[in-house]
Amino acid sequence: MTVQGFLAVDSGGSGLRVVVGEVDGGRTSGPLTSGEPVRTGARGIDTGHFMEQLVPMVRALTTLSETSEEPAEPADLGTAVIGAAGLATLGDGLREELPGALAREFGVRTVALAADAVTAYAGALGTRPGAVVAAGTGLIAIGTDLVGWRRADGWGHLLGDCGGGAWIGRAGLEAALRAYDGRDGGSAALLTCAEEQFGAMAGLPGKVYPRPDRPAVLAAFAPRVAECAPDDPVAAGILGAAARHMAESAAAVCPTVGEPQVALTGGLFKLGEPLLVPLHEKLAKRLPHARLVAAEGDPLDGAVRIARDLAAGALALPGDELMLTVVAPTGRGDHF
Repeated sequence: MTVQGFLAVDSGGSGLRVVVGEVDGGRTSGPLTSGEPVRTGARGIDTGHFMEQLVPMVRALTTLSETSEEPAEPADLGTAVIGAAGLATLGDGLREELPGALAREFGVRTVALAADAVTAYAGALGTRPGAVVAAGTGLIAIGTDLVGWRRADGWGHLLGDCGGGAWIGRAGLEAALRAYDGRDGGSAALLTCAEEQFGAMAGLPGKVYPRPDRPAVLAAFAPRVAECAPDDPVAAGILGAAARHMAESAAAVCPTVGEPQVALTGGLFKLGEPLLVPLHEKLAKRLPHARLVAAEGDPLDGAVRIARDLAAGALALPGDELMLTVVAPTGRGDHF
């Protein structure tokens, strides 16, 4: 007997993370990680590059499943959930091309295309009303009353992502350069850290501006800001401002009735108390009716949860043209 299976993917700044598993809650294989972010082009997220990475990963995972020491029936990957960074703004080509590519390569019959903020929400809170702040290199807040979605920020390091890792790192480097110049608002402590990490300040622009991974380069300085914060008021002020931005975004998307839950997810919160203490204080002031809870899982966990619910006909999260769409592939189009 063929086992009903699923494919779950988290596509973000660190590449693809992929899991295959059994719909009924049985075994899963993975995750495998590609380590290479999917390229973007004239049509947004590059479907061809996405499939170039995904196909060998899924083949490897299904081969592992079939050669396991435990007896297993072959899995039918009838359901796929793809959580992708940039889907809302750069996903037109992916929405048009990916379902057919998945149908041809793996026999997928139902595809859910989700913004990575949606899979982050599902991983953190499941199907409970509330808000999730997802913070890593960038930052986005997403909330739902289970009728519709609201999002705030997530506009990238040039136009937003206020309070995210790149934002904190850039603010820290600005304070270092102020100290280097002798301008007000500088931090000698952050200047020392910046010189240790990047070398002479005169060469800093050349080490940042030309980099295609500029947001990640900036975000790499955020831990140094947190390191200085207990003894440096400038660094502490940067983290306090980041916490204020996060609380503002959470308040913009959180349901205003009932007792919604708020969760934090993403690698930025590994900065610990220098960020979390002011953030908890600001969330309590901005959202006194909400309850802060620990995130249950990460975005890949959310993709797995959505896949199992979708396959069981029990998906309770609201659909949205940009944030979460479910399609039945036709199988037409180019072969990747």
